[in-house]
Amino acid sequence: MKKKLSYMDSVHRDGRIWNLSMMVLLLLFPVAVGLLYGAGPDWRGFAMGLVATAPMYWAVAVVETFTYVPMLGAGGSYLSFVTGNISNLKLPVALNALEQAEVKVNSEEGEIVSTVAIAVSSIVTTLIIILGVVLITPLTPILDSPALAPAFAQILPALFGGLGVVFISKNWKISVAPVLLMLVLFIFVPALNASTVGIMVPVGVLFTLGVSRLMYKKNLL
Repeated sequence: MKKKLSYMDSVHRDGRIWNLSMMVLLLLFPVAVGLLYGAGPDWRGFAMGLVATAPMYWAVAVVETFTYVPMLGAGGSYLSFVTGNISNLKLPVALNALEQAEVKVNSEEGEIVSTVAIAVSSIVTTLIIILGVVLITPLTPILDSPALAPAFAQILPALFGGLGVVFISKNWKISVAPVLLMLVLFIFVPALNASTVGIMVPVGVLFTLGVSRLMYKKNLL
């Protein structure tokens, strides 16, 4: 008699299958385009570009795995790494859902809540993108209006500001060190910008964990 898989075992099984399947599908697109038009890559240029950029992405991938998985859970992590936009959307959605449900992500209930929240977020995002594609032409004059430009520039700050108030208010002492670190880095290191958020979020998390551990040992928490 075949042994029935537990919920977590099924999550890992299905997650691996779908992540590997999506990786193959993503790689098949450039292959299909190349075969269709009879255009192959410049392997020398490809190798040089890979050597220059791959180490950074490998490092980010390792850091993000150890950073995001404990906060998103197994199911949420599999889904988030396929759908993307983790730091800006999936992570805040999952944390807020866990907070509202009053469950921990390392429990089976937390795993389900996190996965469902991220799945719903992905579906809503897809629907919004579809609407955007359909309505982009008639709405372009309105969206390009100078009167709306300041509002669009503040969407992400407003989102993270609202979430930040909730989590910072729980233990403001922990928030001081990472906030100061990011302010100093982004003010005095001009190279850091919105494109580096994917790297700086894991760095900030690891820094916060280290400082929190030190403060705990010093009986400051």
